[in-house]
Amino acid sequence: MKILSAAVLAAALVATSPVQAQKLDLSTITCKQFIEYNKDSIGMILMWLTGYMADQDDPPVVDFDEMKSNAGKLGAYCAQNPTIGLMTAAEKIMGK
Repeated sequence: MKILSAAVLAAALVATSPVQAQKLDLSTITCKQFIEYNKDSIGMILMWLTGYMADQDDPPVVDFDEMKSNAGKLGAYCAQNPTIGLMTAAEKIMGK
């Protein structure tokens, strides 16, 4: 019964996912496209970018204040540079 409940919950989460595509190639997304996504999709992308930009030796800690700060900086940069690729912008703003 627990397995069935977990499977139903997982299916419900996938069905209500705010990302429209099954795969999202962030290397092809422009800043303009990024800032046009809905809030939930932007949040998921930012969470992924935070992990991607982290050093391998960084502790496994999610700093929501830092992520919020980076989101504001990335949003402002993307608003001023809509044709720049998202990954290029993220490396400039979030890269170490």
